[in-house]
Amino acid sequence: MAPLIRFTLLALYLALVLPLPVLAPPGLRPSLALAVPLGLVLVLAITSERVVIGADGVRVEHPAWCRWLLRRGWQLDWSAMTGLTPVGTSQGGRVFYVRDQNGGAYLLPQRIARFETFLAHFSQRSGLSTAGVGRISPPWTYRLLALLCGLLLAGELVVGLLRLQAPLATTL
Repeated sequence: MAPLIRFTLLALYLALVLPLPVLAPPGLRPSLALAVPLGLVLVLAITSERVVIGADGVRVEHPAWCRWLLRRGWQLDWSAMTGLTPVGTSQGGRVFYVRDQNGGAYLLPQRIARFETFLAHFSQRSGLSTAGVGRISPPWTYRLLALLCGLLLAGELVVGLLRLQAPLATTL
């Protein structure tokens, strides 16, 4: 996964859930304090997917530390690929499925670093045209979301620091 996308998704998770243990009723705080780091590990695992291009084909997988928890990924030889099928998303984008000789469909990775290089290698080795294939969303959307997440986290830090100082001010 592209570092910008991974960072943005991690920042979004943190911005949304870090305040929860503080804002929750006292009885829920210990549970949420445990759930937040567990959720962070899950988001780290989900965003650690990697794409490996080899001489024989393409492999999409997760690292060994989280492979047991997440989907198993897929592997497909270049010679088994028969086409790309575009499918519209509910957000107005397009994803592509790599079709194989047995009628199977495998989601083409579109959120990876050096996407254009990946497409060139994919097209050259598979013999399939990638002319209409693009990123699922433009990079500016992730940059904007990363900026907004950074602002949210900064705001939460300021509020947290003010909350820590408030009890000190009332005791003085």
